Amino acid sequence: MNAGPRYGALFGPAVFGVTAAGVALPDVAAALDATPSAVAWVLTAHALALGVGTAFFGRLADARGLRVSLLAGSVLLAVGAAVCLLAPGLGTLVAGRLVLAAGSGAMTSGAVTLCASAAPEERARVLAGFGAVVAVFSAGATLAGGVLTAWVTWRVALVLPALSLLAVPLCLRPAGARRGSGRRLDLPGAALLTVAAASFLLLVQVPALGLGARAGVALGAAFVGAGGLLVWRVRTAEGAFVPGWLIADRLLLRVAVTGACMYAGLFAAMYVTPQLLVREYGWGVTAVGAWLLPGAVVGAVLSRLAGRLPMAAGGAPLLAGTALAMAAVSGVGSWVTAAAVPVVGASLGFAAFAVTQVVGTALLSRRVEPGQRGGALGLLNLAFFVGGGIGSATAGALAVYVSLGAVLGLVAAFPLLAAVSALTLAGRPWRDRRVVGEPGA
Repeated sequence: MNAGPRYGALFGPAVFGVTAAGVALPDVAAALDATPSAVAWVLTAHALALGVGTAFFGRLADARGLRVSLLAGSVLLAVGAAVCLLAPGLGTLVAGRLVLAAGSGAMTSGAVTLCASAAPEERARVLAGFGAVVAVFSAGATLAGGVLTAWVTWRVALVLPALSLLAVPLCLRPAGARRGSGRRLDLPGAALLTVAAASFLLLVQVPALGLGARAGVALGAAFVGAGGLLVWRVRTAEGAFVPGWLIADRLLLRVAVTGACMYAGLFAAMYVTPQLLVREYGWGVTAVGAWLLPGAVVGAVLSRLAGRLPMAAGGAPLLAGTALAMAAVSGVGSWVTAAAVPVVGASLGFAAFAVTQVVGTALLSRRVEPGQRGGALGLLNLAFFVGGGIGSATAGALAVYVSLGAVLGLVAAFPLLAAVSALTLAGRPWRDRRVVGEPGA
């Protein structure tokens, strides 16, 4: 049986943490008597913890084994979901979302590591199944959030990432086969990376979150300080949390840039599209989600193609083409008044999101030795989620000054950059070289 769909079911619910939860924010504000800027922390906290959790649990899997990482993440995911369901106020809810997202990070890093650990002759088929399922989750997230918020309660919409727990038992056996190296985990390095990533994501969202100038200065100082110390630790510490060989490899940096730009385009589109359809065209949330579902079909087909085609001959060019199509449609949306334009643009974004995961995982699997893949994939996905945060923050800041249609056209620059970067991934000089990892790893 193809293991790809199981791994996709482990990863997919993480998408609900931002997209489905965003639909529920108006009801959250009303129920907890909170302002829109305060409620935005429900999404911001999740994005922060998800990115950092993905990186941390990826490295934990390398050191202690993938089974340990999945079980520890499952505990956090369950505890965070329980806190969110019972939270009496916004502060407790945000704390629960932090814990929930950290556990969800273990699921995402575990899923991509399992895909990368598949035998070379099976990896294409596994990645194809994985990408198809992830596309279904991403395209159905808005509809799921809207239906549950309207018909059940907003609290359930906020804990949908906990659905990954259903897939954990199906993945424990292959996870047990991937044992850790037993090396110590660089906790100071992990802490520095957490501070640097968190301060940067908050810094780019200062206008959207309504933070003052002093907070912006403090966040900037925290980012520069933590980033400087992290660079020093990478250069001087043995077994650093962020391996020096990883950030020195130009191909992996190009993969990170491509994914970050693609996630930025998707997150920006998902910030703009539902609001545009509701405000300008009078759609309901359920209708928005239903019309975005065709993106699942497109994403499933393209993900299967990306998983089965060689990277140079098809995978990377397919990602570039999908990203370019999204950029073109989004650009048209800035001057053509038609509901179909943002719907098609967002659907292409869902497809490109799934293809990005397939192509990035495939390239890294061939380039990084097995004992280092968990940490490398975790850090790669952290870069992707940081890009997503930049995209949503940029869209939020632009929406203050221009119309939503104009914002859609401006943020088309993100998938356009992703398309250009993706084309560099298919070059012959990169196909056969391999990063061995740290000596003795």
